[in-house]
Amino acid sequence: MRPLRKIILRALLVVGLLAAAQSFTSLANSATLASHQVQGSGTLDIQFPISSNFQEIAAQGGNPRPTTGHALIYFPSGFDPAKSWPILVITSTTDVGRTNILDAPAYRDAAMKEGWIVFATDATIQPNADSLQWRLVPLTAGLQFLRSSWPQSAQWPVAFAGFSGGAKRAGIVAAILASNHGLKISGMFLAGINSDRVSAAVKDYHPPADFLKVPIWISSGSTDPIATPGLEEGVYYSLKRTGFTNVRLEKFFGGHALKRTDVQRALHWFREVGRF
Repeated sequence: MRPLRKIILRALLVVGLLAAAQSFTSLANSATLASHQVQGSGTLDIQFPISSNFQEIAAQGGNPRPTTGHALIYFPSGFDPAKSWPILVITSTTDVGRTNILDAPAYRDAAMKEGWIVFATDATIQPNADSLQWRLVPLTAGLQFLRSSWPQSAQWPVAFAGFSGGAKRAGIVAAILASNHGLKISGMFLAGINSDRVSAAVKDYHPPADFLKVPIWISSGSTDPIATPGLEEGVYYSLKRTGFTNVRLEKFFGGHALKRTDVQRALHWFREVGRF
């Protein structure tokens, strides 16, 4: 089997090189995405095709071949695809059957208040092994699907968010996608994280130097027994040693939980740093 790095980067070529020129429809606070009407403050629950080469990648390690993906998308008030909108990509842990789409509602209110799109994708079938390739394929295919209707979305800011194991995966996925220059990555929200996987992904996937300027918000519960304050401080200092220049460690009173006010504060900060 080819090395994981080569397998994944091969998949990302589609995202980085996609130059769809299909038209889009933009009306006052309404639009269409692949013939589905979209409205500001609305939700789109949709399926999209996964190409055969993506299916092959997802099937590595004995998984079935997913032919379709499932996307759950929340749109902020006033959404119009003719304008630029930041996208918050949700990644979940692989524990206890969690999926990206199951985690997405927890981020909705904060994202809507700050004018962000929430974007979560999964395959429509279950894997034998919930691998990194399995999660990456629906995401890259979903981004391709989004761009096929709205080519201008290739220039929209994108941030990644996850809780616990999802936070670890968020950092890995951000580094992988940055390595292909296919996204305008503008933030990482890492909640309840007890080890630094971002730095390892930087070494493995070699994203461009400006990736180290991406703002990172670490959300830490003061009584978290899993991602203890000491472990989260270790993540903070590890990221700083790697060279990340915009890292914040923010603590709240509570345990191993997603602090939704932290999500909103982080999204606001990402806008300030990126000036969008």
